[in-house]
Amino acid sequence: MPKLQTRYWFSACALALALACGARATPALADSGVTRAIDPAKSRAQFSIAHIFVEWVTGTIPITGGTVELAAGSAIPLAVSATLDPAKIETGDRDRDAALAGPEYFDVANFPQWTFASTRIVATGPSAFAMDGSLTIHGVAQPEHLDVTVAGTAVAPVYHATGHIDRHAFGMKGARLDPVIGNTADVTLDIGVLPAR
Repeated sequence: MPKLQTRYWFSACALALALACGARATPALADSGVTRAIDPAKSRAQFSIAHIFVEWVTGTIPITGGTVELAAGSAIPLAVSATLDPAKIETGDRDRDAALAGPEYFDVANFPQWTFASTRIVATGPSAFAMDGSLTIHGVAQPEHLDVTVAGTAVAPVYHATGHIDRHAFGMKGARLDPVIGNTADVTLDIGVLPAR
């Protein structure tokens, strides 16, 4: 076989081999992440906000669902989504809970769910990461930042996130006593996941 034809033959073989390897590698990359469902029984959001008459008001809002996408062998997520139920807010005062769920604040009759979807996750340590995402409350989506630590294992991770939310950014009307309530709510989220199927 002439040298030029031999060179072309080897080049074609190399190209075919590279394409074949690439074709096999692509599904492996696609399958490298596993999606785990959030466990509502082990998950909740808690908030704390200043109030001129009682110093601080704290409360919880259940996390009712969502997913955490994990890379194989890692507890640092690739993506996170969550759904919360503001109608089940608990602050230890039924009248206050009803007022917060009403039309002047959360308006749960028209906006029965809050949602969060991550847009960027960056590891800040072997068991910690920073997460940016879009939080939708009262029908208004706003960018939010959370700092998250991981406990447990890659098989059974538990996440603890902290952040700060400007309650006026979500278009709530507010009530007559609104000026006595602080602008920023400190938020913590504890999230567990269900076993992989």
